[in-house]
Amino acid sequence: MDIKEIQSLIKFVAKSGASEVKLEMEDIKITIRTGAAGSFQEPTYIQQLPMSNPAQQQMHQQASQDMGSPVVEIAAKTEAGANEKYITIKSPIIGTFYRKPSPDKPVFVEVGDTINKGDVLCVIEAMKLFNDIESEVSGKIVKVLVDDSSPVEFDQPLFLVDPS
Repeated sequence: MDIKEIQSLIKFVAKSGASEVKLEMEDIKITIRTGAAGSFQEPTYIQQLPMSNPAQQQMHQQASQDMGSPVVEIAAKTEAGANEKYITIKSPIIGTFYRKPSPDKPVFVEVGDTINKGDVLCVIEAMKLFNDIESEVSGKIVKVLVDDSSPVEFDQPLFLVDPS
């Protein structure tokens, strides 16, 4: 579903007089709330899909500025069943996540790499100190959940590892 279809859907719901409409498809969930439920008029919010590229993010940001009163929430459907077999490696500290030891070096791990307990997976900079984040499990990297040079919170998921 592209941004034009979402905007058309928002306009249709706003004109219909419905106070809330929920639409759930394969990979997205959309909830549209209009001001018809009460006198309180809410701002528009769009939650980014995790798989969005920068061009799509700009379209979503532009749409949130153009739409007016309906509230739109777009969220990726969680595939809990598919991710249950994986171990999530989480950030032990708050800081900035780096996949490389320095800008001119290769990344510590790629998707598909086999890792062992104690292998360095990334570096998190906190208060000008660079902390090596080591794996506590052995397995295969399935997914990197954080972009390079992004801020991370305590206990934020960083990697998915298949222990088998």
